[in-house]
Amino acid sequence: MKKTILISAFAMIALLLAACGKEEIETTMDSDVGEFDAVTQDEEDFTEEDLKGEWWVVDFIFTNCTTVCSPMTSNMTKMQAQLEDEGVENVNFLSFSVDPDNDTPEALKDYGEEHDADFDSWTFLTGYDFEDVEKISMESFKSPLQPPEEGDDQVQHGVRFFVVDPEGTVVHSYVGTEIDEVDQLVEDMPVFADQ
Repeated sequence: MKKTILISAFAMIALLLAACGKEEIETTMDSDVGEFDAVTQDEEDFTEEDLKGEWWVVDFIFTNCTTVCSPMTSNMTKMQAQLEDEGVENVNFLSFSVDPDNDTPEALKDYGEEHDADFDSWTFLTGYDFEDVEKISMESFKSPLQPPEEGDDQVQHGVRFFVVDPEGTVVHSYVGTEIDEVDQLVEDMPVFADQ
């Protein structure tokens, strides 16, 4: 009898603590977004300072990509729409082109339109050298990036979506080609935004 009462008491305490506690998501990364100067699909200047004070989901793509970029961008489009449907409005999306020599603002605008991107909260970036985006990818986001091999035009890059907090710190990443991971990001994002 005493054992049953004791177990019931512990269960009640655990339930109360769970109800009182705020759900949080453990971060998997802790890296500051470095300095960069870029140009948007609308030919406007954009720097890391534009990230400050906002939550961002960031990826690395290029318009001539024949493999992972289209699925990643489609998944980002789905995520953008799902978060909007759920009333999560304080999240922005940022896609760095890893082929800045070919991805002009106009090319990125066309690419975004082809994928139904909502430019109100999604920015595509170019206007820097390959070495610049290589540095930010590898140093700030810990994401591999290599130029095309000789005779090829395909840049080798990572496929993750990165969550950046309002202080400009990369705090989490998800595999952008895996729909289960994208669904998890949709589920996690409101929690991040409230932390």
